[in-house]
Amino acid sequence: MRPAFRTACSAISLVIAALLVAPPVAAKTAQAPAKAAAPAAKDDAWLYRGSDVPRDREWTFGELPNGLRYAVRRNGVPPGQVSIRVRIDAGALYENDNEKGYAHLLEHMVFRQSKYLGDGEAIPAFQRLGATFGSDTNATTGPVSTTFKLDLPGATPQSLTESFRLLSGMMIAPTLSEANVRTDVPIVLAEKRDNAGPGERIAETTQQTLFAGQRLAERPVIGTTETLTAAHQASVRAFHARWYRPENAVIIVAGDADPAQMAGLIKTWFGSWKGTGKATPAPSFGDPVAPSGGAGGIGETRVIVEADVPRNLTYAVLRPWRKVDDTIAYNQGIMIDSLAQAIINRRLEARARGGGSYLTAQVQQDKISRSANATFVTVTPLAEDWKTALADVRGVLADAMASAPSQEEIDREVAEMNVAFESSMEQSRLQPGSRLADDIVAALDIRETVASPETVLSIFNSSKPLFTPAAVLQHTRDLFKGVVTRGVYVTPRSGEADSAAFRSALAAPVKADGKARLDTKPISFAGLPAIGAPGKVVVAAPTVVPEIEQVELSNGIKALLFPTGNEPGRLSVKVRFGAGYRAFQPGDAAYIQLGEMALVGSGVGTLGQEELDRISTGRKMGFDFDIDDTNFKFQADTRNADLADQLYLFAAKFAMPKWDANPVLRAKAASKLQYESMATSPQGVVQRDLAFLQHGRDPRFRTPTPQEMDAATPAGFRQVWEPILRDGPIEVQLFGDFDRDAAIAALERTFGALPRRPDLPRAVATATFPETRPSDQPIVLEHRGDASQAAAVVQWPTAGGMVQLQEGRQLEILSQLFSNRLLDRLREKLGEAYSPQVYNSWPRDRDTGGAIIALAQLQPKAVPIFFATADEIAHELVAAPPSADELARVTEPLKQQLARAATASAFFMGQLEGATDDPRRFSALGTLLPDMTRTTPAAMQALAAKYLTRGNSWRVAVIPAGQSLATQVPAGVAAGVRR
Repeated sequence: MRPAFRTACSAISLVIAALLVAPPVAAKTAQAPAKAAAPAAKDDAWLYRGSDVPRDREWTFGELPNGLRYAVRRNGVPPGQVSIRVRIDAGALYENDNEKGYAHLLEHMVFRQSKYLGDGEAIPAFQRLGATFGSDTNATTGPVSTTFKLDLPGATPQSLTESFRLLSGMMIAPTLSEANVRTDVPIVLAEKRDNAGPGERIAETTQQTLFAGQRLAERPVIGTTETLTAAHQASVRAFHARWYRPENAVIIVAGDADPAQMAGLIKTWFGSWKGTGKATPAPSFGDPVAPSGGAGGIGETRVIVEADVPRNLTYAVLRPWRKVDDTIAYNQGIMIDSLAQAIINRRLEARARGGGSYLTAQVQQDKISRSANATFVTVTPLAEDWKTALADVRGVLADAMASAPSQEEIDREVAEMNVAFESSMEQSRLQPGSRLADDIVAALDIRETVASPETVLSIFNSSKPLFTPAAVLQHTRDLFKGVVTRGVYVTPRSGEADSAAFRSALAAPVKADGKARLDTKPISFAGLPAIGAPGKVVVAAPTVVPEIEQVELSNGIKALLFPTGNEPGRLSVKVRFGAGYRAFQPGDAAYIQLGEMALVGSGVGTLGQEELDRISTGRKMGFDFDIDDTNFKFQADTRNADLADQLYLFAAKFAMPKWDANPVLRAKAASKLQYESMATSPQGVVQRDLAFLQHGRDPRFRTPTPQEMDAATPAGFRQVWEPILRDGPIEVQLFGDFDRDAAIAALERTFGALPRRPDLPRAVATATFPETRPSDQPIVLEHRGDASQAAAVVQWPTAGGMVQLQEGRQLEILSQLFSNRLLDRLREKLGEAYSPQVYNSWPRDRDTGGAIIALAQLQPKAVPIFFATADEIAHELVAAPPSADELARVTEPLKQQLARAATASAFFMGQLEGATDDPRRFSALGTLLPDMTRTTPAAMQALAAKYLTRGNSWRVAVIPAGQSLATQVPAGVAAGVRR
């Protein structure tokens, strides 16, 4: 059973809604197939056959005479959107040995060309309907299924009809020509190349080891280079004919439209679909096989040596997967399994926090691709002594299997589950149709049902008498019973371990270790010290957005309040403070990274990380932390009942910060393990170094080395972070479902009780960052990963700030025009990159630092092609305006994205950050939609001429160590020409 959620329209009537007056781009009127009468469908809730789980009545189920099944429902989140999923019951496990990768290749080819779409027309066609490629229009292939996804914004009867027409042609009659095979195979190989390297090798070897003897061990979704390059028209057509049949298809539609209309469109466009020949039964995926020593013994083990990769150990207790009757009793058992795992994982985390032999460890039970029901144990050792780390984790597990947990431990996890299920029910109206549709796809993958949040909570509440120590103990023991246990150990050092040693360590007797059992005595907020003497609200006034109020407390702290009843159960809190990166010194890089990882964990007052967990048990509370160039942020999603205590935790971090050393030491270990792994791929190097280069090599933005981390101390951590928590302005934002008067009182007791904060030093408040100078000569960086991988970046500096904000927003349109052209040339025509992209960055808090950035992963020899193509597109945008159609393919999706985003208060929270000190952000809200969606071809050309001129960019190439960067575009390859 997978939870689903009942939904309803939740639009917010704010200034943006009034601006949504332009009609969507007209779609070509679709004509139904000439012979496609609408056949009758059986009204049968086929998903619930064999289940006594109460049916979610929001869904209407049906089955056509040709065997195609469907599920439709009305859903108004976001308003106007309809989410369509076409799921084909065929993935990588359905491939023959000579077809590895065909399911995924076919996913690509379906988008290439089909009955109603010419070559390369799919992306533009859906963009004209307002759908953004990649987020609104996409597809995924997995081991057991392939799912095509369309989130159609601003849906009208015409655009819905057109969408179903196009999708029917894609599924039933794709153009699987030899030319299209030869075009799409290089794109798939580019995707495979992007994923190559240590991560892929580890994943494939792990899959081969844990599922040895099963089809899953031999079927990577991406396929093999050999089978893909050998693919041809006949072989691909045979795979499509075998599996793309109506009885293998399910269409799920959830959105802001009449369910009868959506069902009718399914019948009209898919009712005449007929399979070719006799249906082929699904292949057997196989079962985990017991080793020769008998059931439950240690089977295959493998040690993988990959330089620079952190140590990681995984073992799995495997059981055969069997289709279950998804009943209430079955789900009650799953809930007890979840309790057992939560108790174990909390103990493992407590052991790690206390300074153990491992950084992290976790237990998770999962059903894998209808191939195994498995319990996985993962461990990240802190050092070379992996045997001690494994033994310590196994000791905690042995204790969990030896004696029952206390009722207090159970009650703690039940409280956590209870708040999660209650929150889901409270927010059921807010669940988007896309998630509801995806829930059914996931349920189909494991052959189970979905349930409404009311049903889930009801089953949970009825199960509470079953949550006894004896029951949890029995389920814990069952989680670690299986037909075979297999494992993989990943290490950067050869000779550290071998398979025999690993097998012996897994089989060795272990002593139960109960030291990780936690104190379950509850902690109450009522027993905590007050922040200080409560302050008072001295100013409370509406803003130019009538629903949003600005208040100022007597100590100068300001807040924005947006209470709305349209988002039941959803409340976001954000605290913006200080100066961000401007607050640090050049030598603080290690402490900056440690702050991101450990500032929250170091505690408040008398509460360390464990106490913070205990005090929030059964509450919806959070404590996220983020660092921007010009400010810091605490953030949380909470609910009205917990708001006062959430505000207390945030305010206490300023008033009485705790400086526990253990989280800092743990963060140091994690940072050191992560650092070397960044060098194993071009994307890792980009992650490590790009921000440093974008900020003119400012040392504050440099990723600290392990040696710098070794030199960092808890005392130094406090010295850096204590003044940051003490100085500078604070802005609090409360947006969502809360009581205004109660929130004011809570603010007065918490943030109002803080002392008046000193102003930031002028040098800090006005500090700027250096920028990298334009140059045609690329900065060359090296990675130690796969020799076939490289990455390239081109950045055109722009500007920033509120004065030129309209221009910054218009640059979003220009960057997406650029992105569409880059994707078309590098991917669709040349096959050199799988997902090249261009994005726009425009800081509002400072007048510099903006940029248009183009980047891609590709082969080392293609780096000059990327630079040449990017330069060529930039030159074209300067030399000539885009066509009206090309422009509409960007502005219509942008308009729809904004329309959807503006239905949630969190959107306005992001737009209005800093507005208490910069009121221009309120007026800028009213011009957001026209700024980002209304322009002209001439305006785009002028903007390109201002920023995309030759000599105004700088570039980065990340190539394999030991290779030289090619300086010429290979002969015979020109940008925009198909190979």
